[in-house]
Amino acid sequence: MTTPAARKPIMTLYSGTTDPYSHRTRIVLYEKDIECQIVEVDINKKPRELGELNPYNQVPTMVDRDLVLYESNIINEYLDERLPHPPLMPVDPVSRARARLMLIRFDRDWYSLIPDITGGDKKTATRARHALRDGLTVISPIFKEQAFAMGEEFSLVDCALAPLLWRLDHWDVELPRQAKSILEYGDRIYARKSFKLSLTEAEKAMRARAR
Repeated sequence: MTTPAARKPIMTLYSGTTDPYSHRTRIVLYEKDIECQIVEVDINKKPRELGELNPYNQVPTMVDRDLVLYESNIINEYLDERLPHPPLMPVDPVSRARARLMLIRFDRDWYSLIPDITGGDKKTATRARHALRDGLTVISPIFKEQAFAMGEEFSLVDCALAPLLWRLDHWDVELPRQAKSILEYGDRIYARKSFKLSLTEAEKAMRARAR
């Protein structure tokens, strides 16, 4: 994200170069066209200041003046409320609650599988891949009826789901024909300007052998 040389951005995001949690926050930044300095972090060689800012020494970590935030869902909702246009959460309380439940489901059911997929033994990784495949296949019919996860408007739920879909090939997760709708949904997301801008070079390489 480019900024004028004479003006320092108010916000700074410490973002992992291949971290899917960081990726979903980057999508939000570009969707809202927020001026922000993005500090790319190698998670195997984290800068000292990250540990000083975040007690868990994790990415993403957002600094906005004197405020330090971590956990991508918290950062993303903060950005949506601080800069409300375009809105990325529903206006009514019921729909907002449903969106938050979906975000929790993604984290508990699917994002929790990532350590096993990327670092587990062969049997554990295969089991995790199958669990992710089956979960995505189950929700695929939603996208036959609507353009995005919450309906016809792009939301924080889409920002959270897109990084998982982008990494499927990289993780050797192959969806069946029944999941065609969610793959087409992924293609719609990838075509968005905000998503294209959100990608690091390492993330672009993940789709080098894309479908």
